[in-house]
Amino acid sequence: MKFFIDTANLKDIQEAVELGVLDGVTTNPSLMAKEGIKGTDAVMAHYKQICELVDGDVSAEVIATDYEGIIREGEALAELHPNIVVKVPMIRDGVKAIRYFTDKGIKTNCTLIFSAGQALLAAKAGATYVSPFVGRLDDIGADGMQLIQQIVDIFSNYGYPTQVLAASVRHIPHLIQCAELGADVVTCPLNVITGLLNHPLTDKGLATFLADHKKVNS
Repeated sequence: MKFFIDTANLKDIQEAVELGVLDGVTTNPSLMAKEGIKGTDAVMAHYKQICELVDGDVSAEVIATDYEGIIREGEALAELHPNIVVKVPMIRDGVKAIRYFTDKGIKTNCTLIFSAGQALLAAKAGATYVSPFVGRLDDIGADGMQLIQQIVDIFSNYGYPTQVLAASVRHIPHLIQCAELGADVVTCPLNVITGLLNHPLTDKGLATFLADHKKVNS
């Protein structure tokens, strides 16, 4: 499974890189705004900074919702850096744009996936990634993990190369379940990834080892 970090915060991205387990980054307009990144030029420059930090795919989202606008913005993003993946919403013009980008050799991430049918359409159009939002489904009483399982099974049935990128992953059980179900990628905040380091028995065992070492070496 690939680990992507879902943020626009350069410090968090650098920390994940230094941990040695980061495969990529996902961002969106909300995450950019959270970091105070405003204006097209500033946003584009920030994407380039992220790409310079990360040896892997960086999803950069278009704002337009019409076909021509998506194409225009997506091509501009793709020109920034080879690591850029154009993030396109799951709408009619978005699917059409994914086909266009695929034919041009531009990688895409179809975002805001909430059904297996949507994921199937995106895969048929050639999307590099589909992003089902598991946490947001849980919020409305649906089962986000059931959707991951459906998409993984469908893509496996037909050999689609599109990767399942589990998004809106909010805690460690989400991440572990996605891994169990065969999601190709999980994207989440840094604290979910670093949370995998922790277990009380690890802490207890290490404290015992260090105490025993001190007894025989003091």
